[in-house]
Amino acid sequence: MEHIENNDEFGGLSVNKGIEQPPTVNPYLKKRQKKKHYTPDEYVEGILRGDRTILSQAVTLVESSRTEHQAVAQEVIEKCLPHAGNAIRVGITGVPGAGKSTSIDTFGMHLISKGKKLAVLAIDPSSERSKGSILGDKTRMEQLSVQENAFIRPSPSAGSLGGVARKTRETIILCEAAGFDTIIVETVGVGQSETAVHSMVDFFMLLQVPGTGDELQGIKRGIMELADGVVINKADGNNIEKAQLAQAQFRNALHLFPATQSGWSPKVLTYSGYYGLGITEIWDMVYEYMDFTKINGYFDFRRSEQAKYWMYESINENLKNHFYKNHHRETELKHMEQQVLKGEISSFIAAKRMLDEYFREK
Repeated sequence: MEHIENNDEFGGLSVNKGIEQPPTVNPYLKKRQKKKHYTPDEYVEGILRGDRTILSQAVTLVESSRTEHQAVAQEVIEKCLPHAGNAIRVGITGVPGAGKSTSIDTFGMHLISKGKKLAVLAIDPSSERSKGSILGDKTRMEQLSVQENAFIRPSPSAGSLGGVARKTRETIILCEAAGFDTIIVETVGVGQSETAVHSMVDFFMLLQVPGTGDELQGIKRGIMELADGVVINKADGNNIEKAQLAQAQFRNALHLFPATQSGWSPKVLTYSGYYGLGITEIWDMVYEYMDFTKINGYFDFRRSEQAKYWMYESINENLKNHFYKNHHRETELKHMEQQVLKGEISSFIAAKRMLDEYFREK
């Protein structure tokens, strides 16, 4: 539009026309494509040929709590099951700051250099307040995250037992069907997550750091009895003597525990993730353990026990969901909760009444 100031009656005034205004939306931005929804057979076909996109979408389905998603996910898992079970499953735990994610990055690069295909399932703790997770483990796996033969999947713990992602075991099946021969499951490193991860892996590795104060804090009966191998990280520079001292203390502690069910004597090794020292020895220990347990039959026994464990876990979870996901029951629970808070009824009687009503509905 021409400016009125450019008319002859306004002598001595002149306003330039200016430039054409650019569009508010980038014209080069392509229209966002809707995510394609696959049939169960298409999911399975994509997973078996190693398609990362379809595998990622299948994992998302498995993690979803929606009923329609779960129906598809379970069908996909069932069809992938005959193609799974051939990978080495390794669980890695340790206190926060022990270097779990960084160590997995180093271990992963070592495995890929040996021609392995690696899937990393990193469990990220969900906030009790916001219910959200950062899912930032990939940022500490800089080298591994760009490798073609590596698949890294951070998953929220979603408040499940011990911080372990509810569907990690099913995700392992999908990754194995996709051709990954080594699966690493990283725990949150706190709470009871170690027990749950131990029930889905073949080799359980405990990562420790020297010089953090009281070394005995790391020698806890529960976690030490689960470990198939203990690795002292950051054994470099001024920490070498401290690492050797921690190694001796852990070895002495392991001698005090009863013999393991597998017959394997857990080893204690030191290594430096920063300098890449001792990595070969760690994986030699893992492969030695695998050979040892396959020869004496414990490998197959443990996998059978794990399958039974997760059957009961699934029953417990489904019963819990069925109890709480009921609109009428939600109202009754809030009413009973108010009675408990006012001291009109005890917590135990309130729980018994709710359960009695639940079973009467059956």
